Amino acid sequence: MKYDLFIKNTKIIDGSGTPAFAGGVAAKEGKLFVFPPNTVVDAENVIDAKGRYTCPGFIDPHSHGDIPLGEEYASLSKISQGITTHQGGMCGFSMFPVNPEYLNLLQESLGLLSNTFPEEMSTFTSCEAYLNYTDTVRRPENTQFLIGHVTLRVAVMGYADREPTKEELEQMKALLREAMEHGAAGMSSGLVYVPSAYANEDELVELCKIIAEYGGLYTTHMRNEAGDSFRSIQEAISIARKTGVRLIISHHKIQGKANWGMSKETLKMIHDAIDEGIEVSCDQYPYTASMTHLSVCTPPKYFTHGLSGMLEYLKDPVMKEKIKNEMNDPNTPYDNFYLHSGGWEGVFISCSPGYPEAEGKRVAELAKEKGQDPFETFCDIMIANNGVVTAIYFSMSEEDVFRIIQDDLVVVGTDGIIKSMDDKAHPRAFGTFPRAIKYFVKENHLMTLEAMIRKMTSLTAEKINLKTKGLVRDGYDADLVIFDYETINDTADYIHSNALADGIDYVIVAGEVVYHDKKMTGAKPGKTVRYQR
Repeated sequence: MKYDLFIKNTKIIDGSGTPAFAGGVAAKEGKLFVFPPNTVVDAENVIDAKGRYTCPGFIDPHSHGDIPLGEEYASLSKISQGITTHQGGMCGFSMFPVNPEYLNLLQESLGLLSNTFPEEMSTFTSCEAYLNYTDTVRRPENTQFLIGHVTLRVAVMGYADREPTKEELEQMKALLREAMEHGAAGMSSGLVYVPSAYANEDELVELCKIIAEYGGLYTTHMRNEAGDSFRSIQEAISIARKTGVRLIISHHKIQGKANWGMSKETLKMIHDAIDEGIEVSCDQYPYTASMTHLSVCTPPKYFTHGLSGMLEYLKDPVMKEKIKNEMNDPNTPYDNFYLHSGGWEGVFISCSPGYPEAEGKRVAELAKEKGQDPFETFCDIMIANNGVVTAIYFSMSEEDVFRIIQDDLVVVGTDGIIKSMDDKAHPRAFGTFPRAIKYFVKENHLMTLEAMIRKMTSLTAEKINLKTKGLVRDGYDADLVIFDYETINDTADYIHSNALADGIDYVIVAGEVVYHDKKMTGAKPGKTVRYQR
């Protein structure tokens, strides 16, 4: 038989965690075949991978790449670091279901994740309509989708800060059931983002009952990842306990210096739940700084009229002073990214097109240059950008990052956000997977290379139910990465966030080379992966 592709003289890390071994890997019609070393194989395309490792394509279980789906820069951010499949619709944000009445509000919510939206977006009124659209979007990488609770709530209730009526809850449940029927993998929540933040546990339980019927996933950006982490994890576990849903805690972290070390207890809570029979896992990115909207510094109650409504409060001297006092009060009940970062000294502005001199500076640094109170600088930046500002928050400890990644239930995910190649964002969008190898294995020797690769491939596939991905085995999908362990390195940083990683020699999707020599090849075999129970 003549194969489409053959990789010879390579060391294979098969994704299972077992030691690497010498051999060859072939692809035919998108499926893998594994051969002993020195086997002669007839193939259309032969790659000599001497001195290189071949492993399964990396799987990103926490991606925001669904929002700019099909854009070259979005694909490049995934493929260039070896990601061949990603799961989108995270932190409550998805492109469906759209209620045309609230389309502007939804696009305002999604402004952190994309500068532009498809002309067809008003037609994404159901999962079926949206996934049919994604089938037409040519791209090199595979994508699986969640329905976002932010988007779901906006479709039914706008930004209303209240419990849903019985009729509204039934409408959300019907939209969610339709999504599960047509291939969504589950639902995500972003409980620090409005209007998801306005939901109580009872609402989430009712929705997760639907997901559980289909064996789906509930991934959650919890209400608090700092001093109130215990209560937030308890809420997430309680939802899973009451519904039987499969729970994934997104980008597990401990923010705020006063809380460092709490990961010992949070991980114990999770393992206690597992011992109880609840299915729980986590993803994590390998950095000590997070990234999201600058607007999350403001208490959620000021967003009932959307982002534009919150900006009106910042323009009102009386309301502005009230907001400032609440932000400085550690007892104000919300996940206060500003205080978690130790104040404005720990808040770094990455993207601020309406106030470009803020980019690449900490708020306190810019305020000093301006001779301003830092809160005034914050307000000026927000207003100049119509509220759409990206910030990086230096709030985590290396000790917690190390402890979390070494836990058996934790996998690697990017939480990557990129809006253009000129966008200034978090380096995790381009660097997460190579950095995990360099940071955790090469530099700090926390685990073997094979164990690390498992957390980037087969363990992830198991957690998000990708049954034919994540292993180099006969019959599995022919998604592969060929890399040089000696040179693999994340080059992206907080100033140059979109720099391509070193050491990723080839990326292969469905048996086709999609990336080589730091360039996309133009091949676009990527598909929409509909969820299978």
